[in-house]
Amino acid sequence: MPTTLCTTNDAEALIQVKKQHIWPCVYHFYRDPPVIARGEGAHLFDTNGHRFLDCYSGVGVMSAGHSNPKIIEAVREQMEQLCHTTTIYISQPMLRLSERLAEVLPENLDSFFFCASGSEANESALLLATLATGRKDFITFENSLHGRTKAAMSATSLPMWRTDPELLDSFHMAPPLADPNCLDAVQRLLQDYEIAAVMYEPIQGNGGIHVMPEGFLSRLKTLCGQYGTLLIADEVQTGINRTGKFLASSGMGVTPDIVTLAKALGNGFPIAVAATSSQLAEAYRKPGASTYGGNPVSASAALAVLDYHMEHQLGDLAQQLGSWLLDVLQEQLSRFSVVKEIRGRGLMVGVEIVRGAEQQTADYVTQLLEDLKDAGFLLGRTGPGRNVLTIMPPLVIEQSDLQSLVDAIEIVLDASNSMKVPPSINQNS
Repeated sequence: MPTTLCTTNDAEALIQVKKQHIWPCVYHFYRDPPVIARGEGAHLFDTNGHRFLDCYSGVGVMSAGHSNPKIIEAVREQMEQLCHTTTIYISQPMLRLSERLAEVLPENLDSFFFCASGSEANESALLLATLATGRKDFITFENSLHGRTKAAMSATSLPMWRTDPELLDSFHMAPPLADPNCLDAVQRLLQDYEIAAVMYEPIQGNGGIHVMPEGFLSRLKTLCGQYGTLLIADEVQTGINRTGKFLASSGMGVTPDIVTLAKALGNGFPIAVAATSSQLAEAYRKPGASTYGGNPVSASAALAVLDYHMEHQLGDLAQQLGSWLLDVLQEQLSRFSVVKEIRGRGLMVGVEIVRGAEQQTADYVTQLLEDLKDAGFLLGRTGPGRNVLTIMPPLVIEQSDLQSLVDAIEIVLDASNSMKVPPSINQNS
């Protein structure tokens, strides 16, 4: 038997294995990264027994918490019966999930294509829009991220995620959402090109937690209707109650023509879906499949996730906690000159940091994240300049834990101003 270094708890040794065997594009946070071994609710634990408050949820995935016993039990029961088949056969979990999604989504989103990732769901949505309209061009927005497959990456604006040197030329970028001329620019693009669809994120997650301005989405929907253009909502990060509503678009008063969901739908199990109306779905009749689309285990997990969200009213909790969190962050952090803006909706919140030039700011945020990690808090970082501290915890998080997070951010900002090392408030399990 070959020996392996992966039995060690030593992060440096594991990093060497990663460098040897994993493509270099797969990066990790932190100069001194923890080796995560298990999770429970809103907490993660490393191999040394240190406990961390998970404030990022694996990029918005673990909405119902780590190691949720209700989801584990549903998955275990399904695995004892059937782990995999394909859509060329009929199996119950995928069809039960389709019925359930039709109940919780807006009325005209009742037809589904299941797949395994958000990128794949967005590719499917773009394909359907082309088939339904006979057009090949699309509009997306600056600071967007829609995935890492060919069309999804072409739809993406953030430079760090546009790594393919030969991207498709059928995607046109409108200005950032906050730009007052954005809708005028969209209209000019609609006039100049035969646009199949406009794809948007209700809140640009990786773009730095930028929320669509009030009334913007309704005006965009009207504008698309005038040109026979479809509206695609990428709700891979915002969907499944992250913002306090099952769909963030619904909270903005709009039902799109196509919606994509992933991440929180499976709570750690790979599943994604493109949802549309039965009428639009009719345009896609040639054979189409995803090997793991509607996988019975992932579908059973998703059903348990939806049950748990409803039973524990996680949407209401996200709305209430998110509103409280924005107020507390504003109250405790607005005194710091490096805090440019605090924004978000529900439990999808960003704290934008600016300290000098872009690289200086990025280095400063890197140190803040390192200090927060050492204090027991794992956050994300987003934005074109990677300068937005990003808070997307499991929706099961306690208010007291969020207060501890805000206190910790205040401590590290104070320490960074005085060049002191912040005290560790890490706890052992």
